[in-house]
This record gives sequence, structure tokens and C-alpha cells, in this order.
Amino acid sequence: MRRTVIGLFALMSASGTIVACAEHAAEPAGTPPPPAKPIQASIGALFVDGSHYCTASVVHSPRGDELLTAAHCIHDGEGGGYLANVTFAPGFHDGVAPYGYWQVGNELVAQNWIDSSDPNLDVGFATARQDGSPEPLEAVTGANQLATNGPFARPVTVAGYPDGVDEVATCETHTQQQDEHQVRVDCPGFATGTSGSPLVADPSPDTKTGTVVGVIGGYEGGGYTDDVSYSSYFDEQVTDLYNRATTMP
Repeated sequence: MRRTVIGLFALMSASGTIVACAEHAAEPAGTPPPPAKPIQASIGALFVDGSHYCTASVVHSPRGDELLTAAHCIHDGEGGGYLANVTFAPGFHDGVAPYGYWQVGNELVAQNWIDSSDPNLDVGFATARQDGSPEPLEAVTGANQLATNGPFARPVTVAGYPDGVDEVATCETHTQQQDEHQVRVDCPGFATGTSGSPLVADPSPDTKTGTVVGVIGGYEGGGYTDDVSYSSYFDEQVTDLYNRATTMP
């Protein structure tokens, strides 16, 4: 699993599930400082207990507030529950969150993930909102378009946050079919913390946004080595999950 294990602090939910507790809350909106260098603002780090543990990205939605990540980044799978008090820092780099921290909520994963930690549905959606922000997240960062039922083999750019690295790591590669429900990508240096990293086809040279066709996760929790990663194949079940997520009250 490419998600950092969260074990320093925890809270017991009403159902008895142990969930992580965040150290910092979403920051009130204000005029963000300009980024120190060009960044991929639609990709960011997820935090719990003040520590980065996964990666997420902004996906286009009618309300402009939707995140895409791996299911195991927001839900512990069979026998577990949703993580609480998660924050998202878009464009995080050099220890700086140039657009502030956004509170993550309305998390949603597939029932098969909840029941059996199904690696073929290691995909999750959530909203990200910032108190007082005059604009939704997507208007600030841009967003990828979601694509499903595409080819297994295609050129993609992968971007995510390995532990101990305060800027996004990127890799240009080609996806391959691992099996009927899994995609493989060969990218060096995608260590713990990169779970949820988007696989983006046809990225814009200017904004780096494009069409998201996968996220690091799935088989072996995203991969047992730093140089080979996996993603659940995005099929109609992911479309259904997205539609449910983006129509939640």
C-alpha cells in the first residue's frame, strides 16, 4: 500500500472504528501567496495529523469541488471506516500550501471496497471546501476530466507526492494491461505517499490538466516497489461512483 500508515493519533468513532484525526483544519480563505515556482495546482497532498499520507487531484464536476484519489486513502476497507478530518493542499511544494488547506468531506467509495477491500475498485471521491472561499476549488486550481472504459495501453503523465519530498514527482510513461481489471505503469521513485496519484492522458502543456484515466492503487495497494505502480481500471462502475459523488447533497 502506497498510503502512509497513520498511527500517531486516533479517535474512536461512534461505530467503534478507529479513524485518523487531523492536526490542522482548513484555512480560511484569503489572498494566497503566489507560488514560488510553476506547479500542478490540480494535484495536491492529503494530510492527517499534520502529516502527508496520500495524493489526490481535482476532477471536473458541476459544483467544482470534487477530488479523486484511491479508495484506501479515504476508507480503510473491510472492517474499517472513512478517515476523518482530512485536508487537501493543492499545489503543495517546499513545505508550502500556496492555496491553503481545504477540508475534505463527503467521501465516497464503492460498496465492494467497504465489504471486501476489492482492489478492482480502489477508487474514491470526496469534496474539498475552504471556509470563506469566494470560488470553488476547481476555479482556483483547474481540473482533469474523468474518462472511463478507455484503452488499457496509452501514454500518460503520472504525478504524486512521495513521503519526504515536498514537491510533486512526475513521470511520463505508458500504461499497460496487468489483467482484466488492473492497469500497470512503470515509473521510478513513486514510493509511499503516492497512492491516489492521477494517471493523466493528453495533459495541456500549460495547465498540466487533461483526462484522468486511473489513480495509483488497486493491485498490491498500488505496488510493492517504488518503480512499478498499479491502478484499478476505470470502467462503468467508476462512472457510477462519480455520478453518485457529484450528486450528493
